[in-house]
Amino acid sequence: MERRTRTYRGAVGLLLAGGVLLTGCSGGGTSDRSAAESGKRAPAPAPAATGGAPSTGGAAEEGAKAADRAEDSEGLREAAPPDYLSTFALDVDTASYGYARRTLADGRLPGPETVRPEEFVNSFRQGYHRPAGNGFTVSVDGARAGEESGGWSLVRVGLATKAAPAGAERPPAALTFVVDVSGSMASSDRLGLVKTSLGILADELRDDDSVSLVTFSDEARTVLPMTRLKDHRGKIREAVDSMEPADSTNVGAGVRRGYEEAVDGHRKGANNRVVLLSDALANTGETDADAILERIDSARRDYGITLFGVGVGSDYGDAFMEQLTNKGDGHTTYIADEEQARKVFVDQLPAHVELTAREAKAQVAFDPKTVEKFKLIGYEDRKVADDDFRNDRVDGGEIGPGHTVTALYAVRLRDGASGHVATATVRWLDPKTRAPHERTGSVETGAIDGELWGGSSTRLQVTAVAAYFAGRLRGDGLPGAPGLGELATKADELARKTEDDSVAKLATAIADADRLKGGHADTGTGEGEGEMD
Repeated sequence: MERRTRTYRGAVGLLLAGGVLLTGCSGGGTSDRSAAESGKRAPAPAPAATGGAPSTGGAAEEGAKAADRAEDSEGLREAAPPDYLSTFALDVDTASYGYARRTLADGRLPGPETVRPEEFVNSFRQGYHRPAGNGFTVSVDGARAGEESGGWSLVRVGLATKAAPAGAERPPAALTFVVDVSGSMASSDRLGLVKTSLGILADELRDDDSVSLVTFSDEARTVLPMTRLKDHRGKIREAVDSMEPADSTNVGAGVRRGYEEAVDGHRKGANNRVVLLSDALANTGETDADAILERIDSARRDYGITLFGVGVGSDYGDAFMEQLTNKGDGHTTYIADEEQARKVFVDQLPAHVELTAREAKAQVAFDPKTVEKFKLIGYEDRKVADDDFRNDRVDGGEIGPGHTVTALYAVRLRDGASGHVATATVRWLDPKTRAPHERTGSVETGAIDGELWGGSSTRLQVTAVAAYFAGRLRGDGLPGAPGLGELATKADELARKTEDDSVAKLATAIADADRLKGGHADTGTGEGEGEMD
């Protein structure tokens, strides 16, 4: 799409997101009809206690811009009156967390610029209620962050789509694989892992699905034109096995050729995707993500072909891959071994191939009568101008079946505040009809009154640990954040309670980070660190 306000690798923005938004939301949430059902484009909910309207320009817009420029003593942006709105494109990327785990396992700390807190949070199951049909549900909860936080609470806004039933029929897929065969891919955990992954996928796809294969090094070439799986699985495996590492990395040439093949093999009514598998270390040809995608813009617009990025390798061009897929209306993930490849290409295949929603955005309106301050954790490169929430030409997120999206906010309530805290709206377009839909919900102070570590849900605690971990890796002063050693202990306890192997791996990653930092340089919330003023 045409424009989104982005600040790649901006200063930190903060914490947890309250569950607000849709049908079935807790904490006194309410639900409105969708825009398509009502035939009207109702305004986004205003802060209920004031009866005011969302920012539409003028002084409010200037206040928002001023707040964006202003930073507190810890380098954390915060919203300032009169702008009590938070608007962002939905994001289901998880590559940042996957790459951080790989880097820590290799004995290195990830660069702070590669750590995106929303991708850490979105890497874990949340247990949200899911809708019976298309669209989203929104869950709302939260908790007080503890005495060390300086009076901050965590509010979680959770959105979920309906999972594809096991064995359910789906439209056929037409997938164009664009594989990096440059010299940097010449190892078992790169090109070798890509070959394994495509072999797994060839077994998983259905007879009526189609695939094509493009490889690139200094130049791009078509190894296999669009081919139906039926009666051709052996031919496809031979094409995959024939790939060998070559020279430099011309990602631009590979993506352009990939989209040409995707257009040539486009199937009406199918899920048409370009899947880029690479370490994203572009060093030849066009190396600017926007410029690369601009050259195939008509293919994306006219044919609705989206880009799914799969990252590999211990040295990985994280920022470049993320920019490519953001511009390509897609998302990214990262795989380090065959277990993760099976998770992506078998367990999560419908979510990566199908679309439930296009141009999905969320807008949260905080109530200035109860809320003194709020901060969104992460989403720096997914920010959307408040005025553009209902501008469907402005880029949003593409969401598949079974996806969940969590936004975490740090919220400081006014002394003695009681009642309405926030109203949130999610907006998306139907992927087939392009008709807009919205759902709305709200959260009250009673829903965020419990203690985080004392009695809140285990899934909220996992979410908090993931966000705090990302903050520690980035050097952020998140309110009430335990040190890495304490976080590792909490994650280990949560892994036992949830019996969730992914949480156990989170505990291992935090322990690895604690050892690399010396086990003493990050022991807890220092004096004044809980304040974000």
